[in-house]
Amino acid sequence: MGRFLRGLSGVLVVLLASEALGRAGIVHRDFLPPASTILARAGELAVDGEFLADIRATLTAWALGLLIATAVAVPLGLVLGTIPPIARAVTTIVEFLRPIPSVALIPLVAMLVGTGLEMKLTVIVYAAVWPVLFNTIYGLRDVDPVARDTLRAFGFGRLAVLGRVAIPATAPFIATGVRMAAAVALILAVTAEMFGGFGEGIGIFIASAANYPGGTTDTLAATVWAGALGLAINALLRGGERRLFFWAYRNGTPG
Repeated sequence: MGRFLRGLSGVLVVLLASEALGRAGIVHRDFLPPASTILARAGELAVDGEFLADIRATLTAWALGLLIATAVAVPLGLVLGTIPPIARAVTTIVEFLRPIPSVALIPLVAMLVGTGLEMKLTVIVYAAVWPVLFNTIYGLRDVDPVARDTLRAFGFGRLAVLGRVAIPATAPFIATGVRMAAAVALILAVTAEMFGGFGEGIGIFIASAANYPGGTTDTLAATVWAGALGLAINALLRGGERRLFFWAYRNGTPG
């Protein structure tokens, strides 16, 4: 509750500052409308059928991209974390690809696959795969060596040790990676839509609103919705982590 109240107080300070700047004329309303105007417009968008379709399109791309990224990153992380020769062979490639900004790839991907759902999924998967991949690898490194060696002493093979010890111990780290990737995926979904230029999505709505006079209110209202979706997704995933892996939180596993 204390953390929630501190977060709420921070939001209120920002809203009050925005309201004061807008009404005092320090910043022109065309550039920064009062917070009350933005929130009122965000409330209107909540019952706007076209905007709800935009939200649905963004969340569809986000969910599919996150699902594909997780399906790719977890098995790959398990392989790299348990078979050192393979890890050494691909380390250079991974370290070369990881720093490349996902946003910088959007024009290239758009030329190759078009500007539809395929483009959004490609950049989302590329950006979201890294948090899950590295959290999986880090989780494997944190496995209790005593438990692992005990199974090996009793004659269990590599796969049995992986299934009975490594994967259960790594699961909280994977969940944290998925939560981190979820935020990245939402950012890339909206950004890819803004670069796409047409279709449906919150990014399309923001890009379109920014191109007509007086569209700042719509732009900021849609941004509020994007932020609210991010907060809701993070809260749901964090709550799921704490319920599924309560023992890891109790033992101090990073999350």
